[in-house]
Amino acid sequence: MLLAGSATGRAQDPAPIRLKIVGGLANVSQYVRYEEPFWRSRIGELTDGRVQAEIAPFDRSGIRGQEMLQLMRLGVVPFGTALLAVVSTEEPEFNAVDLPALAPDMASLRQTVTAFRPHVEQVLRERYQIELLGIYTYPAQVVFCTRPFSGLSDLSGRRIRTSSVGQSEMVQALGATPVVIPFAEVVQAIRGGVVECAITGTLSGNAVGLHEVTTHVHSMALAWGISIFGASGTAWAAVPADIQSIIRQGVSDLELQIWAAADRETGEGLACNAGLPSCTAGRRGSMTVVPVSQADDERRRQLLTEVVLPRWVNRCGLDCVDAWNEHLAPVLGIRARPE
Repeated sequence: MLLAGSATGRAQDPAPIRLKIVGGLANVSQYVRYEEPFWRSRIGELTDGRVQAEIAPFDRSGIRGQEMLQLMRLGVVPFGTALLAVVSTEEPEFNAVDLPALAPDMASLRQTVTAFRPHVEQVLRERYQIELLGIYTYPAQVVFCTRPFSGLSDLSGRRIRTSSVGQSEMVQALGATPVVIPFAEVVQAIRGGVVECAITGTLSGNAVGLHEVTTHVHSMALAWGISIFGASGTAWAAVPADIQSIIRQGVSDLELQIWAAADRETGEGLACNAGLPSCTAGRRGSMTVVPVSQADDERRRQLLTEVVLPRWVNRCGLDCVDAWNEHLAPVLGIRARPE
């Protein structure tokens, strides 16, 4: 009877489902404040202990970001985060929603991501057998410089840190010299004179001390840093249907929190770099915030239509032209044309 009772108890109390998650970038707000707590504790609460998850940031997991989609397709990474600017070397189509100069503010970014999301979901499922669960964004990436400038036109002739092909093409079109440098090395590169400007996040730049080595920061978002979170088809199929529903809803809520935080932290980053009293999330600097002028916005749109979009089409091909014109042209008023 004791054995029977023990067996019954085990049947009623199955072992928890253990998930391994590869999250976003280490040491930034999105990971520390939102992703890590969600997977380490919140998912257990939502499932009454039926799910236990481990999470590691992708830049500390020993995985090359460029290989994330293929590793997920193969099931090597069951649940993973892919930065679109990084995986665009393999799948440039995904970069459509995060092209430099595309979304100068949060409202326009939300619009483009919402419009393109069904296509991203379809491509992930059909080409990579990945189930899309969430799309995240980091705060706005802006340009920091060591000497004064009043707008985009003043950046000509400067060496500027970039982090993607698209950013480099945009910087070249401004008459500047792009230098691709990892985020962790940006401050050292500024100090060493390798570059005199850097494109990076408003608050993440503050967190690593850019406000201590630069003097001026532009308030226009030149890029954002969109990432997708999903599960390999095999891993997702192994999760019971009721748990799938809980994970979907939980990640959907997490996504909303991350987007709200990115919007808030974009402003907080600028406030902290300038040393304003409203700074609460970073360290106060004494930088000059350069406002966005009408000339800046006109130049941004020109860069997008004449340089960034055509170069992306050239890398991406006719399928990307069709995808852009079907999903994004109606909301942006800009059509892609085959080269």
